[in-house]
Amino acid sequence: MKLLKPIFVVLGSIAAIAAWSALAVFVGFYGWWMKPVAPRDDHAAFYAEAVRIIEASNLGNSAFVLMENGDVVGQHYWQDRHGVDKNTVFPTASFSKWITALGVLSLVEDGLINLDDPVSIHLTRWRLPDSPYDEDGVTIRRLLSHTAGLTDGLGFGDYEADETLPTIEQSLIKPRASSGRNVEVAIGAEPGKEFAYSGGGYLILQLLIEEASGQDYQSYIKEKILDPLGISNSSFDFIGGIGGATKSFDATGKPAPQYQYAAAGATGFASSAADLTRLVKAIAVADPALGLGAQTLQSMREPEAFVYGAGIWGFGTMLYAPTQSGDSVFGHDGANEPAINVSVRINPETNDAYIMLVNGHSSLASDIGAEWVLWQSGKPDFLSTERVLKSALLPAILGSAFILFLSLLLSRRRS
Repeated sequence: MKLLKPIFVVLGSIAAIAAWSALAVFVGFYGWWMKPVAPRDDHAAFYAEAVRIIEASNLGNSAFVLMENGDVVGQHYWQDRHGVDKNTVFPTASFSKWITALGVLSLVEDGLINLDDPVSIHLTRWRLPDSPYDEDGVTIRRLLSHTAGLTDGLGFGDYEADETLPTIEQSLIKPRASSGRNVEVAIGAEPGKEFAYSGGGYLILQLLIEEASGQDYQSYIKEKILDPLGISNSSFDFIGGIGGATKSFDATGKPAPQYQYAAAGATGFASSAADLTRLVKAIAVADPALGLGAQTLQSMREPEAFVYGAGIWGFGTMLYAPTQSGDSVFGHDGANEPAINVSVRINPETNDAYIMLVNGHSSLASDIGAEWVLWQSGKPDFLSTERVLKSALLPAILGSAFILFLSLLLSRRRS
């Protein structure tokens, strides 16, 4: 019996350490171990810290706008020697998907499609490849939220400035993946079962807009979304041919090539800080000029895709973190080669917003965006899993050490 007691002590200690470590990680996702970079509601302090990080980190160009209750309270353009200002056009990478989602919902508002329609009933120029799964499960709703069972994982690859871009149909049949892999846009899992990020799904939605509207994608977005808001510098044109566009830099600050993108609806939108400010204001207040009702705009941030029970995606928007009222901080990030990073985020409770466009750093906009979400909500955004785990490491170690010390102390007393 005496031999069993030490064994029980060791097993009990291991169980307690495991339980504490799991708890430390769990509460880490609620921001327990993370401190915002500025006091809550102190926009001047957050702005100053963001500017400090930008100037210390970015070797290329960037545009940063901070908004409080719908009004711009800070804007910073870096580096000024390259002539960056509020009208400088940047590539936005996957932020483009939010623009496509607005276009799709415009079709819904006009009664041309329904969210729960199988997308195939609206398509004539291309069809989903045969699969073991029912293609009627690939609905417009699920394509918007990356839950349609498509397993392409695209990431569309770049095209050189002198290359001829393929058509939508050609890209759907044989997409150029950023990974260099051979990828098929097809149903690879049961539609509606789980979240799987799909650039291919948004290329399908681009085709849907063309087929349902009878217009080419770029013209439709310009007519229904951009022009009514006075968004004049944004387009899906090749960034290298746009006057007043940013130069291209890699992550070391060296000049880099400017690329074309075949999948306009997934990664081809180019915009400026001024234009994105107009868009954010329109979405935040449900501006009638946008042509989308307040209920439709609110539906964009209602959870449609879940990971471990947490709602992370709506209709074309990322749901970064819950707000105190149970709403979501929402928006969309984008990243692409050589060092493009964009983030636009809105807190619907306060109409505060964050806008950042970067060329010359692969994660700066998202990194500061994560700080903004923590500062706004007190919780880390869902993209910050690695940071949450790091924040929980020290509490887990200290708690485990205390448990071990207590176990040894009790063992000695019993002896």
